[in-house]
Amino acid sequence: MPYYSDEIIEEVRSRTDIVDVISRYVNLQKKGSQYFGLCPFHNEKTGSFSVSPQKQMYYCFGCGAGGNVFSFLMAYENMTFKEAVEDLAPKCGVTLPQREMTYQEKQRADRRTRLFEINKEAAAYYYKMLRSPEGQQALGYFTKRELTAETLHKFGLGCTSKYSDSLYKYLRSKGYEDEILKDCGLVTIDEKRGGHDKFWNRAMFPIFDANGKVVAFGGRVMGDGEPKYLNSPETEIFNKSKTLFGLYFARKTRREQFILCEGYMDVISLHQAGFDNAVASLGTALTEGHAGMLKRYVKDVYLSYDSDGAGQKAALRAIPILKSAGISCRIINMSPYKDPDEFIKALGAEEYEKRIQNAENSFMYQVRMKEKNYDLTDPEKKSDFQKEVARMIVTEFSTQLERENYTESVAARFNIPKAALAKYIIELGQSGITAKSNSTRETGRANKKPKDDGMKMSQRLLLTWLVEQSEIYPKIKDYVGPDDFEEGVYKKVAVEVFDSLSQGKSVDTARIVDMFMEEEERKTVAALFNTTVGELTDNTDLRKALKETLLRIKKNSLELAQKSGTNLKALVEGKKQLQRLERLDISI
Repeated sequence: MPYYSDEIIEEVRSRTDIVDVISRYVNLQKKGSQYFGLCPFHNEKTGSFSVSPQKQMYYCFGCGAGGNVFSFLMAYENMTFKEAVEDLAPKCGVTLPQREMTYQEKQRADRRTRLFEINKEAAAYYYKMLRSPEGQQALGYFTKRELTAETLHKFGLGCTSKYSDSLYKYLRSKGYEDEILKDCGLVTIDEKRGGHDKFWNRAMFPIFDANGKVVAFGGRVMGDGEPKYLNSPETEIFNKSKTLFGLYFARKTRREQFILCEGYMDVISLHQAGFDNAVASLGTALTEGHAGMLKRYVKDVYLSYDSDGAGQKAALRAIPILKSAGISCRIINMSPYKDPDEFIKALGAEEYEKRIQNAENSFMYQVRMKEKNYDLTDPEKKSDFQKEVARMIVTEFSTQLERENYTESVAARFNIPKAALAKYIIELGQSGITAKSNSTRETGRANKKPKDDGMKMSQRLLLTWLVEQSEIYPKIKDYVGPDDFEEGVYKKVAVEVFDSLSQGKSVDTARIVDMFMEEEERKTVAALFNTTVGELTDNTDLRKALKETLLRIKKNSLELAQKSGTNLKALVEGKKQLQRLERLDISI
């Protein structure tokens, strides 16, 4: 349920120009009645991201991202719907009403506020504990890791008591009840043991969100216990796949890129050495959510993962995720040291800076890692490796220029005959392998699309045409209607489109987008209003395509009605409509 009324939301949307908003983030060029640029949601070389002033919508023909001005801010800036409305309202001159929250809304807001308070109290408790007699072991650990008092303070580092219920008792003394404590991620409450801490006998690392609020903790065990590192579970205020350790500090950096590490100590050591652009995912593999957060701040990320086998595998998993988010990626070589923390302690900040300057291109890194799987002393295995490299170049790069540049670099770096490599790349391209479809094999056959794709395409086409050329509506309304569309999003949108046109109104596509809260549903709606079949050069082409589309939709609708046992009267009427439609000569 939206926090603001539909009227207020509509006023903000109608008074906001989506082109002005998106052009703050994307370099847009006008082409005809639309604007185009490089999609901010995936990596591309040719601009397939379109913004329509008429529809007040954006749509990417490459990745399918789409929606209105609210959904753009929600996707790009990771805002909630309410936050997007509040961000745009003052900029377009709309004063948002101050209204009383409902009881449920107040409960939710109060609950989140209290969870933030509990984490803040816990951080202060752990911080104080580190500086008490009980904190000597943890303080010794941090001192041994060469962390300064300034760094300990900056990151709010602390420790737990050796007793397993000390934080629980402290939080109860502050007035927090078991009902809220059980969901804060810091204590466990059961009937037998009562309340006890999830973290004890550990050095503690507070985890801040991008706004500097403590949302969770990581704990490193003191001694030989397991697990070595323990993180808070997910809560109402902590989403592990969208939170980066150190982001609150790194977002203030003047450097143009972020350094992505694996662990807390790597980030802290780098910040202490002057690299204030270091962040880390929280003990988990990099996710699309992490990549989306990174994209908000930088276009370039340098991976500084562990140099062992596990770190190399993590880097290989992270590279395509970063690329799909539109982030350029390079890899820092820390050999012979395991991680940034060890490297900094051994060689210092100046040498690490040199490694940054010499960071490896991510594609060349992938090829180097692939090389390790082949015995290059064996001519057969050597040929297999070189063929694999050719496939990698073909599937990764779509333009001739890119392929030639990487062919030249790879041939020189890995001692592959350049002419032979270039020839094999051409052969692969001719056989059907392309950069757009990695699933296409050398036979040239792509994976088959689901059977219903053609029907969905027809329904999308008709809705797009009705929005863009409303004069079509009176000519087809007696033959095809919302009931002929697929159940779910398609039918709901069709109802709105047909209803607006029946009243002589233009279709407010941006309003329809806001009927759907789920991101995937919004993308589907955007596709419904941005479907084309290439260039229709004249009215004759359009009339032919329109009639074929109408017939396809109507026949499919009748087939489904017959299978579902629709009443005979409705079925007969539907067949009569189809017969009249087959004889119809639509003039446009």
